[in-house]
Amino acid sequence: MARRKAEVFSLSFLDVIACGFGAIVLFYTIIAAQAGVQRQERNDDLQAEVDLLEEQVLEGYKNLVELRNSLESTDEAVPAEGLAARIIEEKERLIQQLAEAEKDTLSRREAIERLKQDLKSLEEGTRRLSAGTPAPGQPGNRIKGFVGSGDRQYLTGLKVGGERILILVDVSASMMDETVVNVIRLRNMPETRRMAAEKWRRTVATVDWLTSQLPAKSKFQVYAFNTRVEALVAGSDGKWLDAGDAGALNDALQALRKVVPQDGTSLENVFMAAAALAPRPDNIILVTDGLPTQGASAPAVRKTVDGEARLRLFERAIAKLPSGIPVNVILLPMEGDPLAPGAYWALTRRSNGSFLSPARDWP
Repeated sequence: MARRKAEVFSLSFLDVIACGFGAIVLFYTIIAAQAGVQRQERNDDLQAEVDLLEEQVLEGYKNLVELRNSLESTDEAVPAEGLAARIIEEKERLIQQLAEAEKDTLSRREAIERLKQDLKSLEEGTRRLSAGTPAPGQPGNRIKGFVGSGDRQYLTGLKVGGERILILVDVSASMMDETVVNVIRLRNMPETRRMAAEKWRRTVATVDWLTSQLPAKSKFQVYAFNTRVEALVAGSDGKWLDAGDAGALNDALQALRKVVPQDGTSLENVFMAAAALAPRPDNIILVTDGLPTQGASAPAVRKTVDGEARLRLFERAIAKLPSGIPVNVILLPMEGDPLAPGAYWALTRRSNGSFLSPARDWP
């Protein structure tokens, strides 16, 4: 009987293989299901985090809107505050301008009243002269006239003569008043008020009278001085002008009326300017109110100048004067300078000039 042929892949072997494959499939199925559960849990956690972040983002947007609204309100408030500050500054400026305008108006009113009084005095003087003159008489030799309210007969000793007459006018701050307190008070006032000061108006009237006495054929020059020296007629420094030229005389007087008294007094500078004139003057008339307060230049350290120091400055200044020229002095009053009259009197005696201290109503 023939043997049966053995087969490698029998039914039992195939069953075992099928069972193993089924077990493997079942194992992977279980693993996949477990992985799906884990992924779902992880997704739930991530979704929760996403939801939390969305809530935070929404809260952030809300806060951003509130901050943006606050910023806009702040931006609107800042210009409003700046505008309010500018309005307050403008108001203060207008108040200050109004106060200054009122002060200037008051000064102008005072100046107008003084001018009215001067005009009234001139009219009264004209009436007196008209009533006391029986006939016109012969014409005089003066280029310009002068009418004053004072008695000038005692001034006949003043020699307003010569071929070249130099008039030196002190325009320092002390020429505004006779007391130191009033000089300080006027020095801080507007220029119109300083030019209307009584003592300064007397100074201008004195120069007006002097120019009316100049001989028609002579030459003249008028220097104004404080710490600096300047010819009253513009462009005439170092030159002689014709006294017969009424326009030149009027120009000098008009320029003096526009001068504002200020600063200190330097005789040394003005005497050096007098010595620099060529040809040199043969008659000097000095209108001042006291001894100098500084030399050719201001001191390095500002300090009070006492009487002895001012006298030394005076002696140093007259050393700059050329010799042989008569110096006539018209000394206006000023407190606190007792050495001035004696010093100027000695200068006029030494130079063969005249010394005058006129009354308050002159000229």
